Amino acid sequence: MKTLLIVYHSLTGGTRQMAEAAAAAAHTQEGVAVRLLRAQDAGPDDMLAASGYLFATPENLAAIAGLMKDFFDRCYYPVLERINGRPYA
Repeated sequence: MKTLLIVYHSLTGGTRQMAEAAAAAAHTQEGVAVRLLRAQDAGPDDMLAASGYLFATPENLAAIAGLMKDFFDRCYYPVLERINGRPYA
């Protein structure tokens, strides 16, 4: 079974709703398990365990949200060269 990891940050709830809608749609696909995690709760082990990724974040001052950047910073070195070729959006 393939696993889709959806990681999001949402202060007002809009991005959370979008991530939940994507998770609901992915749940309808046979052979796909879905993990929906807030950026502050996700880490390198979650990324290594997944087959593909969906990242959702608001844009703040022309940049991604700080908590999403923190997630990417925490995961960068532990997953470097270990998840090459996996699909993401």
